[in-house]
Amino acid sequence: MEEGGFPRSHNLFESRQMACADAPIAGFFASLGKREGEIVMHLGPLHVVGMLATIGLIVGIGVYSGRKVASAADFSSGGGKAGAWIVCGAIMGTLVSGQATIGTAQLAFSFGMSAWWFTLGSGIGCLILAIGYAAPFRRSGCTTLLQVVSQEYGPRAETAGSIFCSVGIFISVVAQVLSATALLTTIFPLSHLAAALISILLMGFYVIFGGMWGAGMGGVAKLILLYASAIVGGILVYGLANGFGGLLETLEQLLTSSPLGAVSGLATEEAVHQRFTSLVARGASKDIGSALSLVLGVLSTQTYAQAIWSGKSDSAARKGALLSALLIPPIGVACILIGLYMRGHCITAEEVAALQALGQTVPGDLIPLDSTSQVFPVFVARFMPQLLGGVVLGTLFITVVGGGSGLALGMASILVTDLFARKSSRMKQSRTNLLVTRGTILVILMAAAVVAILVPGAMINDFGFLSMGLRGAVVFLPMCGGLWLKGKIPRGFALASIFAGPIAVLAGNFMDLPFDPLFLGMAVCLSILAVGLAVGTHRNASLSIH
Repeated sequence: MEEGGFPRSHNLFESRQMACADAPIAGFFASLGKREGEIVMHLGPLHVVGMLATIGLIVGIGVYSGRKVASAADFSSGGGKAGAWIVCGAIMGTLVSGQATIGTAQLAFSFGMSAWWFTLGSGIGCLILAIGYAAPFRRSGCTTLLQVVSQEYGPRAETAGSIFCSVGIFISVVAQVLSATALLTTIFPLSHLAAALISILLMGFYVIFGGMWGAGMGGVAKLILLYASAIVGGILVYGLANGFGGLLETLEQLLTSSPLGAVSGLATEEAVHQRFTSLVARGASKDIGSALSLVLGVLSTQTYAQAIWSGKSDSAARKGALLSALLIPPIGVACILIGLYMRGHCITAEEVAALQALGQTVPGDLIPLDSTSQVFPVFVARFMPQLLGGVVLGTLFITVVGGGSGLALGMASILVTDLFARKSSRMKQSRTNLLVTRGTILVILMAAAVVAILVPGAMINDFGFLSMGLRGAVVFLPMCGGLWLKGKIPRGFALASIFAGPIAVLAGNFMDLPFDPLFLGMAVCLSILAVGLAVGTHRNASLSIH
C-alpha cells in the first residue's frame, strides 16, 4: 500500500524520479523545474509519440494555411474568402476549448448533467448568431463589434466598450493558459512556470503565422480528431459501464454503500439521482445564468463575429455558425459520460483527507486524483490504448492552444482597430497594421502567462464564466440598439450602460447574491438603455411636433 493507502496497481501516478527513470523525454521536461514530491501521470512511449505527432500535424496545418496571409485583412478575417467549414472551424476552434472538454468532464464529475450548460449554451448562442446576427453583422460594413456600437453611439462608446471587452477576453485567455498548463503539468513532470511558458509559445506560434486562416484550418483538423476522440471515449464508457443506467448504478453502489457518500452528501439513491441527472444540480439560477453567459458571450465576442466576417458570403457565414450549433453540444455529452464514469472509479485528495479525519477506511480500489481537473486526461491515459490515448491528449492540448490563440487574435483586433488606429495614421498601412497586430498578440499572451503563474490553483470555469458575462454586459444590449434601434437611444445613456453593466457584473462576484452576477449586470444595462429609449422617444416626438 502506498500514497494514502492505495494499492500500487491502481495508482496512475509516479514520483518525479520514477517518471524520469522510465521515460527519457519526461526526464528532459523534469529538468525544467518540477518540484520534488509532486506527482505526474506516467505515460508510455506511445502516448508521447501520439501526442507529438498530433500536435505537429495541427500546428503544421495552421502554419501552412498562414501562407495565404498577405495583408492585415487576410490575417484578421481571412480576407472574406472562407467557406462554411472554415467559418465553423474558426468558431469551434475557440469555443471547444479547455472549458468545453477538461472543464465539462471536471464539472460532470461533481454535478453530472448540469455540466452540459457550457456546450449547450455555446450551441444555442451559435444558433442565434446564425439566424439573427450573421447577416446584420455583414451588412453593417464593420470589422469589429465595437465599430457597430461606434456607428450609433460615437467613438467614446467604442473606446469604453473596447477596453471592457478586452478585459473580458483577456480573462478567457488566462483560462486557456491555465487549462493548457494544468494539462501539461498532469501528463509531464513540468513546473507550473515551465508549462505556462510552453503554452504561450505554442499559442503564439499557432496564431501569429496563421491568423484567421490558421485558426480556421487548424480548427477543422482539430474538429475531426476531437470528434473521433469523443466517439471513441463515448463507446468505451458505454461498453465499460453497460450504458447510462450502468453509470448510475455504479455511482449508487459507490456512494450509498461506503463512507464516501456521507462525505459527499450523497448517501441516498435519491440524492445521487438528483445530483447527477438534473440539468440544474447547482441551482436553477446558477446553471441558467451560466447558460445565458455563454449565449451572450458568443453574440458579444469579437472572435466569433470575426469568423462571420471571414465568410465568403452571407450563406457561408450562416451555415458555418449553424454547423457549430449542431456540432458543439454532442462534445459536451461525451465529456459528461467520461466525467460520470470517473466519478464511479476515482477519489479526490480532499475526499481522502475527509475520510481519514473521520477515522474511516479509504477505499483501496479507487483511482486517486490530486484535482478534479485530471478527470479527462486520467481517463484517456488509463482506459484508452496508448497510441490512441496520445492522439487524444495531443488533440486536447492543441484544442486549448487553439482556443487561447483565437481569443488573443480577437482581443488584438479590437485593440488595434478600435484603439491604436485612432492614435496613429500609420495604422492604416496594411503592413504596419499586420505587424502591430502580431506584436499585440505576443504581449497579450505574455501577460496571460504572468497571471496564470500567479494564480496556479484558480478554478478554470470561474474565469470562463466571468469572461463571458463581462463581454455580454458590455456589448450585447448596446450592439442590439445599434442594429435595430437606430437613432432611438441618446449616446450618453449608451455610454453609461457600457460602463455600468460590466462594473455591476464584477461587483456582483464579490457579493453573496442569490443569483448569478450576470443577471445584475444585464438588469443594470437594460434599465439604463430603457430610460434612454424613453427619453430619446420623447425628445424625437417633441422635435416632430415643433
